[in-house]
Amino acid sequence: MRKSAAVLCHDKRSLQTLQATLDQLDTELIHCRSHHEALELVMSGKCSTMIVDFDLPGAEEAIRMASLLPPTQKPALLAVASRAWPGTGQAFQSGANRILYRPLEGELVKEALKAGRKLAKQNRRKCPRYEVKTLVYLELDHHTLAGISIDIGEHGLALQAAEPVPIKSNMPFRCVLPGTQITLQGEADVIWASDQGRAGLFFSKLAAPAHKHLKQWLAKRGHQSKHAVRDLLPPADAHVEFAAVEEELQTEAR
Repeated sequence: MRKSAAVLCHDKRSLQTLQATLDQLDTELIHCRSHHEALELVMSGKCSTMIVDFDLPGAEEAIRMASLLPPTQKPALLAVASRAWPGTGQAFQSGANRILYRPLEGELVKEALKAGRKLAKQNRRKCPRYEVKTLVYLELDHHTLAGISIDIGEHGLALQAAEPVPIKSNMPFRCVLPGTQITLQGEADVIWASDQGRAGLFFSKLAAPAHKHLKQWLAKRGHQSKHAVRDLLPPADAHVEFAAVEEELQTEAR
């Protein structure tokens, strides 16, 4: 059966881009006139993706309500916004997986849809994510971007970098698990990113030995830590200062 996406957006140019991209992914675009209509579609299981324009009334409510659905029913949630729009953190806190900025670019929309579906396919299983500081290196097209991890779990990690992390799929990364000589190396999808350099990575490719080492490390740490279970959504305090974290890391290393 062909996939469907509930779309709450009235901007003609954005709709054209969304229509063309969804057609490439063999997904039917169902144009909704209100956030109530979009919610009804996803709650009835007729749409596996919801895309809403945050400039429209009820958009935040639609994302927030859809994010409360059981894991097996929760759709991929994407928000469309202007680059000048100040509510990026608000959109993520409402439950959006990704933000798409106008004017929409087909390839970025496609990457966001694929990443959102991949995350939804995992049924959003909440795994223990522990606060941990270690250097993380991201291999970009023309340079290596260094960041400091905030927390890590079996399926991904959050980090703070010195500059904004680009939204893309299968980005090569590497880091050393603290207290070990084990290098975690693979590829990850950047599923959210803030203008302040904070980002969430979902492990898309991780070799079996590395995955095994990570699970063992997490299990061992689980007996020593009481940190709360977290998912891959951005934390509420979206403004973490890189310099302060880096200074703390360097102090601990001395």
